[in-house]
Amino acid sequence: MIQRTCRHGLHLLAAVSMLGIFSVPAWAQRTTNFPVIGEVLTLSPELSELIDPQAKIEVLSSGFEWTEGPLWVPEDNGPGYLLFSNIPRNTIMKWSERGGLSVYMTPSGYTGITDYGREPGSNGLARDAQGRLICCEHGDRRVSILTPAGGKRTLVDAWQGKRLNSPNDVIVKSNGHVYFTDPPYGLRKQLNDPTCELGFCGVYHLTPSGELSLLAKDMTRPNGIAFSPDESILYVAQSDAKAALWKAFDMQADGSVGASRVFADVTADVGKMKGLPDGLKVDVKGNLFASGPGGLLVFNAEGKQLGRISTGEAISNCAFGGPDGSMLYITSDMYICRIQTKTRGAGIPAR
Repeated sequence: MIQRTCRHGLHLLAAVSMLGIFSVPAWAQRTTNFPVIGEVLTLSPELSELIDPQAKIEVLSSGFEWTEGPLWVPEDNGPGYLLFSNIPRNTIMKWSERGGLSVYMTPSGYTGITDYGREPGSNGLARDAQGRLICCEHGDRRVSILTPAGGKRTLVDAWQGKRLNSPNDVIVKSNGHVYFTDPPYGLRKQLNDPTCELGFCGVYHLTPSGELSLLAKDMTRPNGIAFSPDESILYVAQSDAKAALWKAFDMQADGSVGASRVFADVTADVGKMKGLPDGLKVDVKGNLFASGPGGLLVFNAEGKQLGRISTGEAISNCAFGGPDGSMLYITSDMYICRIQTKTRGAGIPAR
């Protein structure tokens, strides 16, 4: 039985167009009285240990075409800020409590001179140990890193001499090794696109020395990626309507993966509710917050679904952040949202 906790909040019916957003300066935010939308749905009492059933889903900004790749960036002398990708607009946006919304980087994923298609921009974002921004770029079909001087450097753009499809999501292990997924969503005709060179979708491991290895090629649409708190398990979402699931891979000492298993399967829910398995994050207790049909699904470490956070729209991804890592930021179609939790993200130190 599902217990519903509704937030009869305000949808931003007069959402700002992206042309308007691009003209909004960082100082434009005048309020922290944000509209609320959606609901928290409880499937197990365990959910209340992670999220207050009455917690509000606040809309921080809206009017986007498709948001992705949320990343919280802490500051030594400030409260921190959120970065996220607006893929169709080839832009990374920045939001902060004090400053509101501003453009952080454009172009973010495609630097060519011809029309690339519907999804040219950056997707997943991450930070390395030095705080440098790592981007999955659809249009330029690479994983890049932003240098301290402000220029970009390509980390990887090919596997065995063939161009990657369109890197989607990325994580950095505590030892500096990079893991990313490479579905074909940035290509106009996906795997049937004439520019597709690989013919499969991979999950990859990149060492600090630049050595690339293919971890898996049997997932039809690998997407979101995350580690368990102790980094012994690699979770990968599969955004396939015919096999909507998450796999768990056992990590090996050399950075490769061993046996895999299906962590959770929600194929039966596809089409009944908006969304597919996409981005995910793990909290300090090993619980997964994973986008899927119906919103942001919450699983415990054993794969039991505890409930879900629903905005009423498809959710692409999420990120823990805020001063103590307990605020959960959500990219949901045209919205940027947040909800307060009782937990915090894995790898975020307590304060």
